[in-house]
Amino acid sequence: MQRYLIQRLLYTFVSLVGLSILVFILLRAVPGDAAVILAGDESAMTEADIDEIRTEMGLNDPLVVQYVRWGGGVVQGDWGISLFTSQPVLSLIWPRLPVSVELGLMAMLFAVLIAAPLGILAALQQDGFSDQVLRFISILFLALPNFWLSTMVLVLGSRWYGWVPPVGYESIFSNPWYNLQQFTIPAIVLGTSLAASLMRMMRSSMLEVMREDYIRTARAKGLVERKVVLRHMLRNSLIPVVTLFGLMAGVVIGGTVITESIFSLPGMGRLVIDTINRRDYPMVQALIMIFGFATLMINLLTDLSYAWLDPRISYSK
Repeated sequence: MQRYLIQRLLYTFVSLVGLSILVFILLRAVPGDAAVILAGDESAMTEADIDEIRTEMGLNDPLVVQYVRWGGGVVQGDWGISLFTSQPVLSLIWPRLPVSVELGLMAMLFAVLIAAPLGILAALQQDGFSDQVLRFISILFLALPNFWLSTMVLVLGSRWYGWVPPVGYESIFSNPWYNLQQFTIPAIVLGTSLAASLMRMMRSSMLEVMREDYIRTARAKGLVERKVVLRHMLRNSLIPVVTLFGLMAGVVIGGTVITESIFSLPGMGRLVIDTINRRDYPMVQALIMIFGFATLMINLLTDLSYAWLDPRISYSK
């Protein structure tokens, strides 16, 4: 287990390095010049003035030099200075990090709490009315874009019920009720596609396990159906579901960008859009690295959970 964990952590590190190189190159390949954007009124600036700004920002150096300078700073805990606010990147990210973390966790929690029982119900009622309705609803929510669903919730909620998202962020520790009012609807909207995917996977996995010989044996021994479902069927159905959850977690993390912008949540998602528009390279690089690290760690925890879900899986070798 220890050897496997070290190996996976090494793979995670290599993946982060590869991600940083890819992001670094792609950001500078995007049309537009951060120096020109920073200069503001381009008509009042000469080419020499803009070139001087590029030099001050280090943009005239070769890409390799720029990357090594940035990477060396990251290793030392210095993620750079925002090109537009002249403040340390991390000092701008940390206040927004709890918002995105809370939104993502609430969306995943909602998805799991909804998908597990509905997936079990659909499997137990295979091809019945409940199964057909649940499959239709899951396909519907998979087809609806997150940005459209968020917009419709806002428009219809305000028009029919006079509901608008609370303005201003309050921590769940300082004002739990206000915080839940602010995050519940965005989290549900963000988690719908994940819930639909997990529900369909749970149903499919449960149907596969239901046909196994040990399930028929358990029923032949006279075990109560509830124990057969929860003790034997459910646990052995979870590995494909957990795998999908790990893969879809990255989608949820990326979805916070749009959801936070639409619901005016002061998280990292809105910061991503603002910094990309302004070509704030250090800020964008830091944000994408944080998103990438979170996705990789969730997938690592997903892989480690296999041994607990299925005793036949061992990482000791």
